[in-house]
Amino acid sequence: MKNDNSIKKTARPWKTCIGVFLWLALGHDITHAADRPNILFAFADDWGCYAGAYAIVDGPGSPCDVVKTPNVDRVAREGVLFKNAFVTAPSCTPCRSSLLSGQYFYRTGMGAILSGAQWDSAIPSYPLLLKKAGYHIGETYKVWSPGTPRDAPYGAGKYAYEQAGNRFNGFSQHVTKRVGQGQSLAAAKEELYAMVRGNFDAFLADRKPDQPFCYWFGPTLVHRKWIQGSGKKLWGVDPDALRGKLPAFLPDVPEIREDFADYLGEVQAFDAGLGVLLQRLEAIGEMDNTLIVVSGDHGAPGFPRGKCNLYDFGVRVPLVVRLGPARGQRVIEDFINLMDLAPTFLEAGGVTPPEVMTGRSFFAAIRSDASGWVDPQRNWVITGRERHVSSAREGNLPYPQRALRTQDYLYIINFKPNRWPMGNPYHLEADQPPSYEALTQNTRVTYRDIDAGPTKAWLITHGSEPRWQKYYDYAFAKRPYEELYILAKDPDQINNVAELPQYGDIRRKLKAQLLAELKRTGDPRVTGDGSTFDKPPYAGK
Repeated sequence: MKNDNSIKKTARPWKTCIGVFLWLALGHDITHAADRPNILFAFADDWGCYAGAYAIVDGPGSPCDVVKTPNVDRVAREGVLFKNAFVTAPSCTPCRSSLLSGQYFYRTGMGAILSGAQWDSAIPSYPLLLKKAGYHIGETYKVWSPGTPRDAPYGAGKYAYEQAGNRFNGFSQHVTKRVGQGQSLAAAKEELYAMVRGNFDAFLADRKPDQPFCYWFGPTLVHRKWIQGSGKKLWGVDPDALRGKLPAFLPDVPEIREDFADYLGEVQAFDAGLGVLLQRLEAIGEMDNTLIVVSGDHGAPGFPRGKCNLYDFGVRVPLVVRLGPARGQRVIEDFINLMDLAPTFLEAGGVTPPEVMTGRSFFAAIRSDASGWVDPQRNWVITGRERHVSSAREGNLPYPQRALRTQDYLYIINFKPNRWPMGNPYHLEADQPPSYEALTQNTRVTYRDIDAGPTKAWLITHGSEPRWQKYYDYAFAKRPYEELYILAKDPDQINNVAELPQYGDIRRKLKAQLLAELKRTGDPRVTGDGSTFDKPPYAGK
């Protein structure tokens, strides 16, 4: 990782969570096109580490046993599956600002937060670096083109290809509506697949002869909201098949199993969209000269300890890669931070990554025949969080966290343990308690950093019952300054041992390592007085 402690100051505004495609960059020398692969990046909103391929590497007993993702599995089977891939931040905007810039999220100025985010045009990002080097670039759905008005129609962005339609983003809503109108399930799905195909074809049609391309497919369908019961109705995901397979912090009850089944249904829909793109690559004869990368921006929405959390359920994501003819699946154990994708894409395109990037390319591992631990020094990652929903806490204050994840431990610092991690419990201040329906539909009713949905509603309405109190606390309770989890004994990270004396040496060692990297890379949370993110323009009115 590069030793550059500079933090770029903010500049002009950008579009928030509905897209942060920061195609703003510098120029580099062009390598001959024949030496450079196309790049297809399929990046699903809110998709945690759930795919059929991961049932093999993680072992049985998880939802990966239930979800069916044949296209993701194909990429993994013919390429590389990365077992330990993590986002830098479990929130859409800082995750994307980190990924595009190749830097820790806290180095991207106002890109480090969701609501009110801004982008500094002086920060280089990989797509325009590739464009300057001769690539044809484009994007569809949850990404952003500079200069596009916030209310611009689909397809209006400089690099946007959405003319065929955007209804794939509301997959369960659209298909359920069409079936209700008498259309067959297969035909309703195919209508959406045609939009995916049409957008990709429009992008390919604009390419010059022999020009390599870089395309970002970023649908939002895995993000809430979904149609309740759609997992089973549209995809055959049986909620009862999840019995005994949910993470330990989720009550294993019918309502929550159904909610998780619906989530997996949206994952399967994303997988089907990926399949459309793979079919097109095969049809035009460019499957084997395309670097295909598939991943997600953070964990599950509307479930405790997922999105907006630094536990594995919130920050560990799938990452499968294919390059060249199928060689048989390899599994790599190296820890990958998704900010490493930017220098990896640049190296693939023959562009030298800027020194300011803190991510490190892993293109050599992709091209190699190695499995297991390829780079012994890739044995940890750092993740973090500041602000997600602006109004989650009074004064628009963030919930600052940083974490160090190693092969054996997860260590977390909660810098402001007096604050509510998921936002203030506004429902306790209401004259009347919110209805179950309101809790399933309106994120802003209470605990605003966790999306509305049946699981959130169930936990709030049952949390006062002794049997379910601990699950409510897992989701919403305040947290201590330090958390430490022993992964071999506690894979779901629910037993905090930070205060136990027998783990004191481990805790101090991990804390020192975490703080040293934060200071080396100029994290404002630990430099100066550490209050940068608690002040305007990051917080306050």
